[in-house]
Amino acid sequence: MLKIFNKIKTSVLIAGVALMSLASCNDYLDVVPDGGDPTLDDAFNLRSTAIRYRGTCYSYMQKDGFGSGDPALLGGDELWDLYPRTTQKYIGQTMTMIARGLQSKSNVYGNDWDHYFTAIRDCDNLIDNVDKVPDMTDEEKAQWKAEGRFLKAYYHFCLIRKWGAIPITKHSLPMDASVEEVRVYRDPIDSCFNFVLDEIDKAIPYLSESFDESEYGYVTKAAAAAMKARVACYAASPLFNGNEDQKNLVDKRGVQLFPAKTEEQKLERWKYAMQACKDAIDECEKVNIKLYTGQDITLRLGDNDTLKTDLILRGTLCQPWNTELIWGNTQLSWGSSERQYWQMLATVDLQAKTLGMSGPITGYRCVGVPLKIAEEFYTKHGVPITVDRDRQNGWNELDIVRGDEAHKYYIEKGYETVKLNFDREPRFYAYLGFDGGKWLGQLPEATLQKAPGQLSPEDIFDVECRNGKYANKLGGNQGPVTGYFPKRTIPYQNRVSGNAGTNVSTTFFPYPIIRLTDLYLLYAEAINEVEGPNGPNSAEMFKCLNDIRERAHIPDVKTAWDSYSTNPGYYSTQAGMRAIIHQDRMNEMAFESQRFWDLRRWKEAPAEYSKNIYGFNLNASDPTEYYKKTLVFEQPFLLRDYFWPISTSIMEHNPNLIQNTGW
Repeated sequence: MLKIFNKIKTSVLIAGVALMSLASCNDYLDVVPDGGDPTLDDAFNLRSTAIRYRGTCYSYMQKDGFGSGDPALLGGDELWDLYPRTTQKYIGQTMTMIARGLQSKSNVYGNDWDHYFTAIRDCDNLIDNVDKVPDMTDEEKAQWKAEGRFLKAYYHFCLIRKWGAIPITKHSLPMDASVEEVRVYRDPIDSCFNFVLDEIDKAIPYLSESFDESEYGYVTKAAAAAMKARVACYAASPLFNGNEDQKNLVDKRGVQLFPAKTEEQKLERWKYAMQACKDAIDECEKVNIKLYTGQDITLRLGDNDTLKTDLILRGTLCQPWNTELIWGNTQLSWGSSERQYWQMLATVDLQAKTLGMSGPITGYRCVGVPLKIAEEFYTKHGVPITVDRDRQNGWNELDIVRGDEAHKYYIEKGYETVKLNFDREPRFYAYLGFDGGKWLGQLPEATLQKAPGQLSPEDIFDVECRNGKYANKLGGNQGPVTGYFPKRTIPYQNRVSGNAGTNVSTTFFPYPIIRLTDLYLLYAEAINEVEGPNGPNSAEMFKCLNDIRERAHIPDVKTAWDSYSTNPGYYSTQAGMRAIIHQDRMNEMAFESQRFWDLRRWKEAPAEYSKNIYGFNLNASDPTEYYKKTLVFEQPFLLRDYFWPISTSIMEHNPNLIQNTGW
């Protein structure tokens, strides 16, 4: 694991932030030289101190997957936080403000503009000074400089996806920079992406192919290539690629930050992205990165394919260092207190029912999955529920069914639940907890010691959250919120117990920044945008999608649509294939901090947000009342919400910056 280190004492000018804005890198070194305060030179006197500076450069990484810091987790429409609640001591509700449309230029939520420009300066310091370290080889110095270069590019990308066009920092300004020099302008969006892509290209040849376990989390060639592919796909996507909605974003120099493009120019971006994805997949194959198939599952499942599939699908997110993880974020331990807080807020104490407990013992359950996300998962036939020939009317809230033998590992036998929960794809059951649903986790030691293959449906706990059940809604501080839970984010080994569910044990895993499945989906998307579903690379496109579907135990694209849908051949047009790829991506990547950004780059957020946040009637005990579709929140999304506002204070200090559209 990487470690986060404090920073060296020095004040520096941050390019693009504000007039005479000073950023302090405080207390980097733990060892203070005899002469007084540590200096930048002290950081590079020895490898043992330089490695701390290297760690500092990584420490700025986006805290993906952490509720209080990741806008893509609780700031969108994929998960919904109970609001208001007083349990913010566990996970604050800053990101929830974004989801509720409360962003403003005077109080910018998730504002890490200064944070990333400080990170970029530290990366420049690493690049500029690592050659001074006496006890390092030239090869290792080149590698560290390449890591600094890559991270610098990555931090630019983190800024771009939030603010769009930004000031490019080719090299951080010197301490004696003039007032006019620090009053920088935003660069056009294509220049921003070109800079990031060029910097990654320069870094890749010098990066390591792999690290031993003690250095997991540092960037490798495959990780850099994969991130290049993601950046290239963003650059090609409608939000950034000739976006006419931003045509009036012109600075005082007359520079258009989102210039108009011809269709051919837009297509060139997709062609570049397609090649970048192919190159990244090839790089991953060199180091044996492959789809995860559960080789390291320790639970004694024997030949129980249903349960093994459940753990494989959940493990793609939370099985540590699984075979398809390309780059994992180790900046905060998922065994840390915030990981425990997420456990308290996003799940239930599954053992409470058998122990005869109810109420506070079951945790807070403050994070729910909106009903529309549950609806988006496919049926067992691999098509949307609204076009499945067997269920073309979708679902009826009054259609209540008892759990049966066919669903015994998914739904409690005999328990009444809505038909929406029946005959769905395995990811539905692996990713979601719901009333009457089975949840493989928190198993007693005696159960764990059973002979392989002897784990019965009765051994697996179920969720019961209707009124009067053990995990029912208890008030403003305790859920459920919608009636669905993000099961996928919780390792099956985790435990919840104690007063108010505050005694928890968690399993460490690095949150996936990018994994191979993500890359496959991006490659399929790029191929379709370049040539549609009938071009020379269509076989590769379908293979990427079908390999993922095969692991999820659903039919391949053509079989699914031709054999089970009301719209055979839907995949034969570019528009139809685009819709399929987008939904395949939403289902596979659920709760993985991708939907938030994808809906924006595709410019599909207004349509999705207009569906609003719905759940069930959580205060009801009778299933015919409980399963009535109930509005939780009318979610707004305006044109301005595609990008963050630049804070008022920064705009006041630097009059050369222009505010984003709508703010």
